[in-house]
Amino acid sequence: MTEKNPDSSSDQPQYEHNLSEFNSTTILTEKQRLEDEESYHPFEHRVVEKPFSTGGALAHLLKSSLGTGILAMPMAFKNAGLLFGGIGTIVVGFLCTYCVHILVKTSHDVCKKGKVPSLGFAETCEKVFELGPRPVQRFSNAAKLFVDYALMATYYSAACVYIVFIATSFAKVINYELELEWDVRIYIALVFLPVLAMGQIRELKYLVPFSATANVFIIVTFGVTLYFMFNVELEFHDKPLFSSFGQLPLFFATVIFAMEGIGVVMPVENSMTKPQHFLGCPGVLNTAMITVIVLYAVMGFFGYVRFGDIVEGSITLNLPQDEPVAQVAQILIALAILFTFGLQFYVPMDILWRKIKDRIPKEKHNISQIVIRTGIILICSAVAAAVPNLEPFISLVGSLFFSTLGLLVPAIVETIFKWPNLGPLKLLLVKNVIVGVFAIFALVSGSIVSINEIVEMYRPDSEH
Repeated sequence: MTEKNPDSSSDQPQYEHNLSEFNSTTILTEKQRLEDEESYHPFEHRVVEKPFSTGGALAHLLKSSLGTGILAMPMAFKNAGLLFGGIGTIVVGFLCTYCVHILVKTSHDVCKKGKVPSLGFAETCEKVFELGPRPVQRFSNAAKLFVDYALMATYYSAACVYIVFIATSFAKVINYELELEWDVRIYIALVFLPVLAMGQIRELKYLVPFSATANVFIIVTFGVTLYFMFNVELEFHDKPLFSSFGQLPLFFATVIFAMEGIGVVMPVENSMTKPQHFLGCPGVLNTAMITVIVLYAVMGFFGYVRFGDIVEGSITLNLPQDEPVAQVAQILIALAILFTFGLQFYVPMDILWRKIKDRIPKEKHNISQIVIRTGIILICSAVAAAVPNLEPFISLVGSLFFSTLGLLVPAIVETIFKWPNLGPLKLLLVKNVIVGVFAIFALVSGSIVSINEIVEMYRPDSEH
């Protein structure tokens, strides 16, 4: 539908105005439009069936960030060095937080301008292009489709990482206890059925008990991991403060993968009883991200100090195999990620199903869901079996998808929405260009280095 321009109303009298009358009318109409926008408050018009409290929203944001990502932080520090890793984690954390902030703030402004209660990530991008400069307006639907498909690709790729993580954790314990030498691909095949069962759950309410159990398992695993990190005297002298420029893309890609939860931000904010508490100081976003940055920096720094260059894609894989408590922790974290798989899989399936369900007869919806979910999980398992190594896989997903959605898209969206009012000396444009350049650097360099590592794994003379 084409929006009607208030300055060119069809019932305007058809006679000549002098210039002063025309200008005053235009100014008055523009003023009325701005006042009309200011009088609309999107939060007052939201109707949410089961809204989150401020504390609930904080818990959801923390839960979306505290998973496999934090366990990969020691590996990130290995690729950066102690000093650069600490500084880089803080900088990337600030950048990710800032990009989420500008995305949510832009969504609020678009809701006010379009007089709608709330918008999701993809819908925000679509409306920004619709309301933007004339040359970009025709790309509004393409922007929405890009974000939708990018979100699906992101979460399906993360599902592959989850499968590798679950299989690797089980393989570590079972191979040691039973004195086996089974390849991790065998375990990927073995966990296919439980992963498939979790992926068939279609209602969020049925995933709640699994998520609650997973949270308990994760807390126990963190406690055990911290114990083994500090149960011996830590040695700092043999750890470099800076690794090398060649490894930095892997560092940035891993940290971005660990910290980015861009896919859950808008659903959480849109479901709050008091969405005005999401931004601001302290605010839900700032509180959650400060907590995440501190935890990630501590885990990465001391995890690398404890295990050094032998640290693996998940620090739990470095726990001593001859300690029963460590083995229990590895099994618990594998089960926690398994129980979280349904929630991880829910997001892309919800997007996909909304796009295709109208093309399928209603009586075939159930069987179609089963077949589609089974097929996608089978593909994810095949991809996991093709790249059964956590380190380059995590870096590749972080560089390809999270840098694009979490950094590049928010910068583009804010720039288009604010155009041409970009502030003095166009500082907003300069700032977003810098963010965009960093995102592209992480995307290109991280992808190249990660792919090279994957290719290296398959060389005949490779030690992997």
